[in-house]
Amino acid sequence: MTADSSRKELTPSPVTDDEKQDYAVEHIDYRTRFPAINERKLLRKIDFRLVPVLCILYLLAFLDRVNISNAALYGLKTDLKLTGDEYNTALVVFFVPYILFEIPSNTLMKRFKPHVWLSGCMFFFGLTTCLQGLTQNYSGLIATRFFLGMFESGMFPGCFYLLAMWYKRSESQKRYSFFFSSTTLAGAFGGLLATAIGKMDGMRGYKGWRWVFILEGLLTCVVGLLFYFLISDFPEEAKWLSPEEKEFVKARLQEDVGHSQRHEPLKPKQVFKILSEWKIILGGFMYFGLIVPAYGYAYFAPAIIQSLGHSAVRTQLLSVPPWACAFGLAMTLAIISDKIGHRFLFTIIPSAISLAGFSILFHVHNNSNLQYAALFLAAAGAYASMPVIVCWYATNLAGHRRRAVGTGWQVGFGNIGGIIAAYSFLSKDAPKYSTGYSICISFVCLSMVACTAYFLHMSWLNRKRDREQDNGPHLSWEEKQELGDLNPDYRYLL
Repeated sequence: MTADSSRKELTPSPVTDDEKQDYAVEHIDYRTRFPAINERKLLRKIDFRLVPVLCILYLLAFLDRVNISNAALYGLKTDLKLTGDEYNTALVVFFVPYILFEIPSNTLMKRFKPHVWLSGCMFFFGLTTCLQGLTQNYSGLIATRFFLGMFESGMFPGCFYLLAMWYKRSESQKRYSFFFSSTTLAGAFGGLLATAIGKMDGMRGYKGWRWVFILEGLLTCVVGLLFYFLISDFPEEAKWLSPEEKEFVKARLQEDVGHSQRHEPLKPKQVFKILSEWKIILGGFMYFGLIVPAYGYAYFAPAIIQSLGHSAVRTQLLSVPPWACAFGLAMTLAIISDKIGHRFLFTIIPSAISLAGFSILFHVHNNSNLQYAALFLAAAGAYASMPVIVCWYATNLAGHRRRAVGTGWQVGFGNIGGIIAAYSFLSKDAPKYSTGYSICISFVCLSMVACTAYFLHMSWLNRKRDREQDNGPHLSWEEKQELGDLNPDYRYLL
């Protein structure tokens, strides 16, 4: 089903009196309507209140998710008597609830407000991480990984959903990339922190790997409690904005993507209709293709670096620079992408860089310096492309309902790749990991094909709407605003 055929089946939802008043001034530029507001100054205020908090939130979420790779270097597998593929299975269990609860989490956040939902989830996945440090056997590890996945399921799509409701499409990429790069900062920070915590081995009778979980989980719990007061809600409910500023933010976003539909219910029929669109389906595959190499690197980079002949402590330290490089490349591409207003090439170019890195790792097995350099390419390319993919997709959707479902689907379906990544790098394949590298190469190619298909489909929809501009059904301004990105006047960012 195409977006345009879906549009003809939609009926506009009733609007409130306040929204009708907004419609009365539809043809007046929002800057003219609010001459007393400095848009640049307000945007800086939004950046300061929104982006740093979400970055710290996701940094800790990703840290608690992947610190098991750091703990493994300090004896987790030996102490819990993990054999065969049990460690890989423990990684996979995380993704089962993480995938299933993505869309439900976004709908619940819409109902309970972000500051309640996100801070609550944060506290509980921090607590679960602490308990992971107290596990005594394989069963305990499996249980804690399951609940960790359940409580973390709302973090990534929820934060992206919230960001999408604050920024115009033309200004969103560098904010998205800075937020997403929390993962690279978490990888770098995790390596440094694990190096320091490892020196606590034996303190109070706990091994170093237990302290990694306990201390990092405790940090998350404390920050989660603080963030109940710091996480911003949607623009319509933000208490730190004046009534005039709220109206200004609402007006500028409505000019960009249409009516937000913040307080309108989301029905199951609407969910399935949204999920039947080709652009929604393609968005899932774009992200899915890069999740495999991204998690493959996040979970197994320490083991790969150690296989090059380094000690546990030196391995932790050497794991930091590739993450730092990924952060630098992601932010550079994001700034350029926003500057020129283009997304497609900024998904393909970094993906090609990652492809080159994994190709070197697949073919070269006797040059540790070159192998380590290839890790920079593999990590930087994957983690620079992913935020562009998610931002491009999320900001091409308009309205709370479509963004809640669309981002939930993309991240939920995409994270199926985490299951594949967890079984891609098996201990029996060390140190060459040829199977893992070949799988990563294949999935990077899949992402590049899906991005190309999405670009072509969006281009086709734009051209189709250009052709039908004067021949389509007559719709009032109110009806068009209710349609979001299905509005015949809406043009997708390429």
